[in-house]
Amino acid sequence: MAAVWQQVLAVDARYNAYRTPTFPQFRTQYIRRRSQLLRENAKCGFEPGLRRQYLKLRSQLLALRYGPLSEQSSFRASSVRSSRTTLDRMEDFEEDPRAQGARGHRRSVSRGSYQLQAQMNRAVYDERPPGSLVPTSVAEASRAMAGDTTLSENYAFAGMHHIFDQHVDSAVPRLQFANDDKHLLACCSLDGTLSVMALSPPPPSVRLTLKGHGGPVTDFAWSLSNDIIVSTSLDGTLRIWNTEDGRCIREVRDPESSELLCCTFQPMNNNLTVVGNSKHHLQVVNISTGKKVKGGSSKLTGRVLSLSFDAPGRILWAGDDRGSIFSFLFDMATGKLTKAKRLVVSEGSSICSISARSWISREARDPSLLVNACVNKLLLYRVVDNEGTLQLKRSFPIQHGSQHVHSIFCPLMSFRQGACVVTGSEDGCVYFFDVERNTKAIVNKLQGHGGPVLDVSFNCDESLLASADSTGMVIVWRREQK
Repeated sequence: MAAVWQQVLAVDARYNAYRTPTFPQFRTQYIRRRSQLLRENAKCGFEPGLRRQYLKLRSQLLALRYGPLSEQSSFRASSVRSSRTTLDRMEDFEEDPRAQGARGHRRSVSRGSYQLQAQMNRAVYDERPPGSLVPTSVAEASRAMAGDTTLSENYAFAGMHHIFDQHVDSAVPRLQFANDDKHLLACCSLDGTLSVMALSPPPPSVRLTLKGHGGPVTDFAWSLSNDIIVSTSLDGTLRIWNTEDGRCIREVRDPESSELLCCTFQPMNNNLTVVGNSKHHLQVVNISTGKKVKGGSSKLTGRVLSLSFDAPGRILWAGDDRGSIFSFLFDMATGKLTKAKRLVVSEGSSICSISARSWISREARDPSLLVNACVNKLLLYRVVDNEGTLQLKRSFPIQHGSQHVHSIFCPLMSFRQGACVVTGSEDGCVYFFDVERNTKAIVNKLQGHGGPVLDVSFNCDESLLASADSTGMVIVWRREQK
């Protein structure tokens, strides 16, 4: 029901660069407040026709006020990936024949919109020399918003906010805070269940337990609006869950009856999910129909263990258990995957985690890929072209030889000094690394787990960090207050 409001926010975001050009920090505050108000209004259940009429009028008024947008400025201003949809939102487009694809599949945006987005993405990549940094005009604003604090102060996590042990004795391979949320956290477990946990209001509690898989749950992902979770399991099924009541909306069984090992939403269209299995295949699945997308499949050299899209959703990287990372070009209009590049990180070493980031900091945009491979190192790659070619930039020593360890970029690096990444480790510690330091890159080290730390996740404002280990323990860490 909220899809039209997401499109309204997208329109506002595209014109955001024109608002108060001398006060860029106000633009950030404006779009955040606008997002909050639109989410609140979406809960009121206004009639769909009225919402679409509002979107049309809003677009016309902004065009009259600021004039037509150029492709490049539109791309820079758009900070909200709002053309995504989820299973429960497709009714907003059912009445509009233009939302129907050539084969009758419903889409959140038109083919022309996909082509325009792809053109803008290509323009950004093509204008950037390979391996170069792209400074931005809002560096000073970011620095002002962060305040005059050191990097160590920014990432001074130490105190434990809460410990969850509902999955004790069964490893928790993945956990993730909900999108743009400070207090909603989910994790999956090898005991065959998932948990949705609420950290506020106190005391923290397990809000939902998602039961239904017949085997260990290997991975999951939140939809953009947090109303849906998709999960994969060794039982060979992809399940789609309603996060309000814990109900399983749909079960999609792998036609090869193979173990499903990883999944991720397509960032520009949450109606599509990419799934990797133990028989070396990855596949795009339409979660509203439960069917595979024609042309949306490919094969790797090994078991598919990790997936990550770039922010525009145009490039997909996939890692396998034989040490290879493949890049695929994703066709926005059809869901088709085209294999582009392959990098062998280390023959026979599992690629356990891939995280893509379109910039390291606002001072220097540098499209990057963060990789955990079983080579006792955390690897940071630079993305050097529009086909996803990778070039090693930095590596950081950690203990990682066999477990499925994951890492993340810090979400607010644009508003803080320095640029940090965080990773788990088989020594039971959580490590913070500054990617811009040549020596003594470890900024912080958290100790408290009784087994290898498998995954880490920040909430949206970096006030909390969650970590999970192989014993089933989930620790939520809080930032030290100065």
